[in-house]
Amino acid sequence: MKLAYFHVANDVPTDITPEAAVVIDVLRATTTIACALNNGAEAVETFSDLDQLKKKAMAWPKQLRLLLGERGGKRLDGFDLGNSPVSVSPQIVTGKRLFMSTTNGTRSLDCVRMAKVLYTASLPNRKAVAEKLLVDQPNELWIVGSGWEGSYSLEDSLAAGGLAAFLLDKTPTMIQVVNDELNAALALWNQWKNDLEGCLRIASHGKRLIGLGNHDFDFSCCSQLDHLDIVPTQVEPGVLCAR
Repeated sequence: MKLAYFHVANDVPTDITPEAAVVIDVLRATTTIACALNNGAEAVETFSDLDQLKKKAMAWPKQLRLLLGERGGKRLDGFDLGNSPVSVSPQIVTGKRLFMSTTNGTRSLDCVRMAKVLYTASLPNRKAVAEKLLVDQPNELWIVGSGWEGSYSLEDSLAAGGLAAFLLDKTPTMIQVVNDELNAALALWNQWKNDLEGCLRIASHGKRLIGLGNHDFDFSCCSQLDHLDIVPTQVEPGVLCAR
């Protein structure tokens, strides 16, 4: 399995469709997606365009939909929820479709939505996604971070390194790291793997969230390693379900 890591959506080649892709947005979209599906959401449908989201959501039964929207770390006006993994409790999301748009994560999902196989990963479901990949055995895997408005993010590279480290540990002779971005992510993982929350808090986006208010529960949730046995899987373009 050949592994490559791309820091942000704009780094992803546009002339090639990957066999398999994993999108990561630790703070907080892919953590929220994993928690929502784990807590009983019917599906999470993601959008980079807000007008498309609203049009699609309005065609869904009102009692079976929730709108999740965030820009700059803050919930969008008129949306039911923002982008926090602790807000998608079973009481709120069970049986509902979540229509979601965020500053960064949904852009990365959009750029690889035509991949043959597409999953989302975060620290809480790292092991579950890695084990699914070991079963799938794609020849090529693109790991795509989300960053912050087109710029590198520490926490996404941390999780990318964590995912690659798990795969290398389980099947070292079957894994080939093909770019320096992933080698750097592996080095970052080795430096911070015993203090994941500390890494999230020193990251620029972590500091941004701290500046917006008390997000201690988000930091705690987003840094729980291998806590969820859920693999968010694209079942049609933009639609993620639990697997």
